Amino acid sequence: MSQLPGPPGRPPQGEGRADPGVFGAPFEPQPGVYGQPPAAFHGQPDSAYGYGHPGPGGPAGPGGGRKKRGRTSVVAAVLAAVLVVGAGVWYATGDGGDAARRPVAEGSASAASGQPDTPPGRTYTPAPKPADLNAARKDGESRVLWVQENTVDLPGRGGSQFGPWFAGDIVAKALHRTVSGYSAADGTQKWSVDLGARVCAAPTLPSTDGKIVVALESGSADSAKCDRLLMIDLRTGTEGWNATFLRVGVWDGLSDITMAINGDVVTVGRTSRADAYRISDGKHLWDGVPGNCQPFGFAGGAVPLAATSCQTAADDHAIQHVRRIDPATGKEVWSYPVKKGFKVDQFYSTDPPVISLRQGREKWAIVILNADGTYRSQLVADEGENYAPRCGKDLRAQNPNLDNCLGVAADTSTVYLATQPVSAGKTLPTNAVVAFDAATGRSRWRTDAPAEQNLMPLRVEGGRVLMYLDAMRGYGRSKGGGIYALPPTGGALQPVLRHPESATGLETYFSTAHIAYSGGRAVLTQPYISGGDDKQEKAIVPMLAFGD
Repeated sequence: MSQLPGPPGRPPQGEGRADPGVFGAPFEPQPGVYGQPPAAFHGQPDSAYGYGHPGPGGPAGPGGGRKKRGRTSVVAAVLAAVLVVGAGVWYATGDGGDAARRPVAEGSASAASGQPDTPPGRTYTPAPKPADLNAARKDGESRVLWVQENTVDLPGRGGSQFGPWFAGDIVAKALHRTVSGYSAADGTQKWSVDLGARVCAAPTLPSTDGKIVVALESGSADSAKCDRLLMIDLRTGTEGWNATFLRVGVWDGLSDITMAINGDVVTVGRTSRADAYRISDGKHLWDGVPGNCQPFGFAGGAVPLAATSCQTAADDHAIQHVRRIDPATGKEVWSYPVKKGFKVDQFYSTDPPVISLRQGREKWAIVILNADGTYRSQLVADEGENYAPRCGKDLRAQNPNLDNCLGVAADTSTVYLATQPVSAGKTLPTNAVVAFDAATGRSRWRTDAPAEQNLMPLRVEGGRVLMYLDAMRGYGRSKGGGIYALPPTGGALQPVLRHPESATGLETYFSTAHIAYSGGRAVLTQPYISGGDDKQEKAIVPMLAFGD
């Protein structure tokens, strides 16, 4: 087919450019490129526990969509309309001793009423101890380092869990009205800060010197605004400065809060407005940039990318850009215009810039930019393939940060993307990882996950892509999860950290968890913790760690 023209101000696409119509082009279309939107979504996980692990009935988790035939058609691999919140994990016994999984997702009848979803005749007991799980591990398997017991008193509807954040030998998290730090080696609590108010937003990453700034509600009522900030040193649990930021106008008042840390600056973004503060002393640096296009979200890390939306006569903020902005001053370094109608969905990578763009639920594009913000390529889907990265906003009711996705990773030459899991017969779903050439956008190779398991790329490190392989348990079979790697040429999976098969009964409860690998340890964190009575809450497992 003839190629589409590049974005305004960009050179025409030449050799080595991807066909920007396959994922749903964020450029001006030609007839026949967009195709028709799908009649329905499909490819959803077959249980409420994410990627296919058996569990009680419930709404499906995040999943892919359906692609029209032909390389010139649009992939509508989009998330389902109903998303499952990663509920807290507890163990239930009774009714003959059969194990049962009973998470309560926010939005369910039990969560909405504040009443625990407790089946009659069941009692709740603590999760297995690490020593018991490690006693049965096999040669070559890592250890369960710690199984965290919940100590936070939660409201009936539960609450979002933020983190984990690593600072030296501390791993920290925020839950409800507390921020707590634990030994990364053995999980013992080192400090805890009672905030007196609910945490309503937080950055994905801390500063390089181990500080975090969390957003708090201004009161305890359901109508309380998310408008306060508090800095905490994660190494010691020491509280630092606090501040209040203004919520101005309808767009700002209704907007979700996104937060990011870039160097010594924390940004607080929302539609039509953003604020920036210096982390070291709390100085307010700026609360807007010149012009009618304002940043509503940043990606954390060394390269400060921002998503901006523009106030227009229609007052719909439909015009958006990807911009590199100096977080200390708000000054623009470069700007990449997104086609009207498409919106910045996620920053999959900042170095190189890899951005997910969406137009409603019908069209999806993944664009790769050069370091100066010019267009480089766009990913081209393989025939019949669906892709399913998993982002924090899909699993948590709050804090839709733009920089916290699993299932995708990139370096200057390659983008790695997880496919949508599929099943055949009486088997649990299996997925694959596809490697795309960052220069052309076309696939180079794919590596299938082991049968009935799923791979989720985490990041590229030392030239290899690091991935989480989930545990599986069902149909009388079980396999441990772990951290695995692939070289840039693909091939056989290389084990980095093999989780013990003896822990699969616990690890499979974390199928929608955030996965972090740091310092040779894998830490699994539930994004949402369900409330309940005291016995239920004490039996919840918010975090789980593996290591050698």
